[in-house]
Parts: sequence; structure tokens; C-alpha cells
Amino acid sequence: MSGFELKPFNRDVPDALLIQDLRDVAARLGRSPTAAEYNEFGKYHSSTLARRFGKWTEATSQAGLPATRSVINIPNDQLLKNIEDTWIRLGRQPTYTDMNSSESHVSAKTYENRFGSWRAALEAFVESVSIEPRSNERVPSAESTPEVVTNESRSRYINQRLRMKVFHRDHYSCVACGRSPAKDVTVELHIDHKVPWSRGGENTLQNLQTLCSICNIGKSNIEF
Repeated sequence: MSGFELKPFNRDVPDALLIQDLRDVAARLGRSPTAAEYNEFGKYHSSTLARRFGKWTEATSQAGLPATRSVINIPNDQLLKNIEDTWIRLGRQPTYTDMNSSESHVSAKTYENRFGSWRAALEAFVESVSIEPRSNERVPSAESTPEVVTNESRSRYINQRLRMKVFHRDHYSCVACGRSPAKDVTVELHIDHKVPWSRGGENTLQNLQTLCSICNIGKSNIEF
């Protein structure tokens, strides 16, 4: 043996076999694969499917799969928000594997392409939620004493950094019923004001708590 071997010639592979292999990769990942992921796990190459069906997205469409999540032009803030959402759903720091599962709306490969590595993407996210609010954002510190002011003179906006601190303190679970997205994917967590914002409640760590959407709707503007 010379050590030089030709790779399989895939130009004549029937459409049905290409589509079935694409479906097999999707089943393995639990979602529609990106072109890069198919190259890693598939029998063929994404370019083979793209040439056969006109483009990669058409191949996934022919396979009955949703469009790939490896979108080039997703803004950075949306990519970082997806990390936050995934972190909250899991109740822990998401892994590279988590981002390639149904837990995430964006594949890990997208983060690698944008930030250089998954670790760099995580660092960018942590930096984004660690930035102190701008001087014109009225978000008091956890130690400050809430002062009652008119709604017109204050902002209801809770920045990402404070949101994550509340979720982390409350273990990514509803403080009223204990439900968590990590145990039930249908659970949606909200940040709630213990003293309602409409009654002068402030955006402080002490006055904020984690509630699931059901408990939050039931609470309305009652203090507890």
C-alpha cells in the first residue's frame, strides 16, 4: 500500500441516501445540523448536498428539517442573550455540548466563529453582565435604601448584570413554588419586585426575586 487512497466518489449517491444521512445526523444532535456539524458527523460533505439541492438550506428543507441555526449575521447582543437564556434554563453554566443540543437556539460553532472559541464567548458574556450600569441608569446597589419616588422620575429597567445576580441567588428557581427550567422546560422565570414597582419598589437585589410566570401572574402587585 502506498498510503495514498482516494476518498469515496459521492457525486452519484442517490438523493434519498443524502437526505437520509442528513436526517440521521439531525437525530444524533437532536436538531437541524449546521453545515460544519454535518461535515463532522455525516458520511458525505455539506458541499455535496449544497450542489445537489442548490444550497445547504434547501437540503435541510428537503429533509424536513428547520433552517440551520448557524446564522452569520446574528448580532452579538443576541448571541450573548442566548447564553443567558440557556444558562437560566439549565441552572448552571452551559457547556459546548449544551449549545449543540435543543437547550440552545444557536450552535456552539456559531460562537466559535464569532468569538474564536466557546470559552471566549463565555468570557464575553460574563464581561457583559459584569459591566456596571451607566450613570444615567437608575439601578441602586443592593446596600442602598429604597426611596419612594414618582414613576415618572425612575426607570423600571433591570440590567442584565442584576438579573443574573437575582437568578443566581435564587438558584434559578421560583422562590414561591420551587419550579425550575432545569427540571421542567416549560417553566419560564421572571424577575419580580417584592415591593411592587408601582408602589415605589426599587430595582435592588433585596427587592427583586425570581418567580415563574404562573406565580408572577398570580401575585400581581401583592407584596410577599
